[in-house]
Amino acid sequence: MSTPLTKRQIELRLLIETFLSERLNVKLEKLTADDPKRDVLCEQFIPTTWLEDASRRVRQIQAVTHSLKPIHPDAKGSSLFCDPCSLLSVKEVGTHCLGAVFYADVVGNAAALDVYKFLKLIHEGQTLLTLAQSADSDFGAALSDNPNIAQAWMAAFAGLVAPRDKFSSHTQAKQIYWFIGNDPHDDAGYHLLAPLYPTSLVHRVHQTLQDDRFSDAAKEARQARKAGKWHERPVREYPNLAVQKLGGTKPQNISQLNSERRGDNYLLASLPPLWQAVPVKPLFNVTSLFNVYQRRREVRKLIKDFYSFLVGNPTANQATRMQRDEFLSAFLDELIQFTAEMQTLASGWSKDPCCELPSLQCAWLDPDANDANTDEVIEVIAKDFAQWLNKKLDQLPVGDSEFLYWRKLAREPLIEYAG
Repeated sequence: MSTPLTKRQIELRLLIETFLSERLNVKLEKLTADDPKRDVLCEQFIPTTWLEDASRRVRQIQAVTHSLKPIHPDAKGSSLFCDPCSLLSVKEVGTHCLGAVFYADVVGNAAALDVYKFLKLIHEGQTLLTLAQSADSDFGAALSDNPNIAQAWMAAFAGLVAPRDKFSSHTQAKQIYWFIGNDPHDDAGYHLLAPLYPTSLVHRVHQTLQDDRFSDAAKEARQARKAGKWHERPVREYPNLAVQKLGGTKPQNISQLNSERRGDNYLLASLPPLWQAVPVKPLFNVTSLFNVYQRRREVRKLIKDFYSFLVGNPTANQATRMQRDEFLSAFLDELIQFTAEMQTLASGWSKDPCCELPSLQCAWLDPDANDANTDEVIEVIAKDFAQWLNKKLDQLPVGDSEFLYWRKLAREPLIEYAG
């Protein structure tokens, strides 16, 4: 006499029976009432019959996070299942960013994908695959009244994420020789890498873009922007988006997730930025080059960020000093860039009557038109820079010591640029 099932075991068995009943009904709807295939189908979908068959067919498919088929549909090598939480966390975007919540893909015989759909069923927040992997006793009892059969079926289902045979690549897969040695002529000084398609990451990207482009909330946000109203959701645009079709008319031959996307795989634009430079004009009717320099977008941002950094009264330690010097380096980089842009103008512009710059500033920006001592010019530009920066920070307690430090730091990059 078998032991009565617990409430949880009954729920799991009902979940299994409902799944099989729904699949059977879909197939029966396509047949006439007197079609002899109906009896055959009904026998196939008896739970014990279907589960025994599924435990065999599950070997024909594999759950993966990185697949080979998208690289080339005829490639026969290995695909891999790598839990994102087990991967090294780096700053670049990769599968590790998915965390604990992600979609595993399935590759292999498309005719066996119904087994994966079965194992994706969820009970109390856990998939049946997860229950099989943990050899959950209640799931086993729901599968079969025979404990030995139940254990065998769970082990077979849990094998969905196990690698198939030994790792291998294929002539139609991508392979890269990665140099790790000292002598490029030594064949032993290379690793042979076989890149795989990060199918779980690709699916997350596709879901995100679909939501940003077509969800009701995204549409409401765009309407609010058009009407000039506030909306809690940001509007995200993806210009020059391309769609790569994988699998042609049979996307299921590539993988399960590819089939769910109808073969669509988004490709973000990988293009160099378009340089939108402001036309360079002579500095007329201004008494200092820093009056124009300070209007540069990056300089305005640096002033704001540097002021916020200092007003926060950072601790006087090495980290603070390094951060301060990084700000100064960024200011001076912008000054050098500004200078280089001005020197693209035709030589002699500083002799125009409209130019009111001091003579040594003219010599710095228009060197071919001004005969001045380079050391003297650099000293004046460094001094003018230090005075300008102190003035921008005049609401803070800055004075002579800061002026001397700014001037000292400015000399070296100015000397290096002047060559």
